[in-house]
Amino acid sequence: MATICLLVGVALGYFFRGSDSRTLQAPATPQTSAPTGIPAQVPSLDDMKRMADKQAEPLLARLQTDPKNSPLLNQIGTLYKAAHQFKEAAGYYQRALDVDPKNTAARTDLASCLYYLGDADAAISQLQQSLRDDPNDANSLFNLGMIRLQAKHDSNGAVNAWQQLLKLNPELPQEKKAEVQRLIAQASSQKQSE
Repeated sequence: MATICLLVGVALGYFFRGSDSRTLQAPATPQTSAPTGIPAQVPSLDDMKRMADKQAEPLLARLQTDPKNSPLLNQIGTLYKAAHQFKEAAGYYQRALDVDPKNTAARTDLASCLYYLGDADAAISQLQQSLRDDPNDANSLFNLGMIRLQAKHDSNGAVNAWQQLLKLNPELPQEKKAEVQRLIAQASSQKQSE
């Protein structure tokens, strides 16, 4: 189960990105570096929260004077999401959506946070709303497929979402198309073995 979660996390991290649905870039993640030959220590969740809090300080100060700044709220949410502080991130994404309900990027990021918090149904609901607002959004379609497959064990739903992604986004880079096609083949073979 841990291996599956790790693989899902890697795949989702690779494709989750709300700012530009056509590039499907992974969000930046905190990294530690160590001198050559010395293994880097992975920061704990508490360390990551402290780092995110520190990075968010100037943004939170700006937010005091402009509390309805949707891009700023989204930026703060992204800081916390990258630090695996999904509950905090979800709160900022929700505030961004309260200001700008058609912000597909914030809604897709909120969905990923909800998924990581264990609420797959709410995540799917957010992605469906994103797709009502922007039916071509590649990230929403990709994430919908991943959550349907991993959380709901719905191979058909996953394949349908990914096929829509490929059909509606012909400009997707070839390596991304190949990855989605690989996932479709994998989900299709799971369907046949059930």
